[in-house]
Amino acid sequence: MAETAKPFDLITMGRIGVDLYPLQSGLPLERVETFGKFLGGSAANVAVAAARLGRDTAVITRTGADPFGAYLHEALKDFGVDDRWVTPVAARPTPVTFCEIFPPDDFPLYFYRQPKAPDLEIRADELDLDAIRAARVFWITGTGLSEDPSRTATLAALAHRAKAGVTVFDLDWRPMFWRDPDQARPYYAEAMRHATVAVGNLDECEVATGVREPRACAEALLAAGVELAVVKQGPRGVLAVHRDGTWAEVPPVPVEVANGLGAGDAFGGSLVHGLLSGWDLETVMRHANAAGALVASRLACSSAMPTGSEVADLLARAS
Repeated sequence: MAETAKPFDLITMGRIGVDLYPLQSGLPLERVETFGKFLGGSAANVAVAAARLGRDTAVITRTGADPFGAYLHEALKDFGVDDRWVTPVAARPTPVTFCEIFPPDDFPLYFYRQPKAPDLEIRADELDLDAIRAARVFWITGTGLSEDPSRTATLAALAHRAKAGVTVFDLDWRPMFWRDPDQARPYYAEAMRHATVAVGNLDECEVATGVREPRACAEALLAAGVELAVVKQGPRGVLAVHRDGTWAEVPPVPVEVANGLGAGDAFGGSLVHGLLSGWDLETVMRHANAAGALVASRLACSSAMPTGSEVADLLARAS
């Protein structure tokens, strides 16, 4: 691998695919006639979200050697995300994901990732470990721990990084990728030993910690090894607790929800931006909440990621 001349602000590692979203809201999938095609996958979306906020980002992932894979390369470049570590897997088709849209809070997802998605074929011996260690923020996801060789590669990357800079573990619990939570917990615990930030909703935090009450979740995540625990509470907003004792609990920004999918990835990209900007914890959370709200008010995920001025405008209107 070629050396990276300048460290990236953010390198994410994990899921990528093509999202096919209905262009008609409120219909079951069997009645939908037209779809929009978008770049998707949590790791890719977080990189896009941070790039929209002016950050220099890259993603480590794999696609099929097919037209959808070619589309994802083009989309990443169009969004300003470096695709040098996005490589093809000849034997695996690029995954697609469909959703149904029933606002304000029902958005079922249908993943087509069988028999195995290429982003789970990331291999440890192909990683640019120096670039991973040098990045100002490194972001991994729970999905990347669900199967080998991605699991081994993810844990190897975390171990090599050794908590250099900010290392974020997006708990990203997707039950269809695991047999049960008990299978996931040992790998989640190992990842948290190497992470400095853990981010998840209440379901994800419960899988990782075994508890569900927000403050208890945060304390359990801190006890597992991270320095900052971010617990997303849905309509109650977000709770962030730092090991140094500082904390913030911020309510959601009210918007008319069009599609809640992707809001968490926008939150993640904004979280990265805020941490790199050196903002206080409450400011980081308010900005991230607003970024997520903007995406929730739009149909798409990746192409809906907001700019800094859009987030600032929403915050000004909400104040």
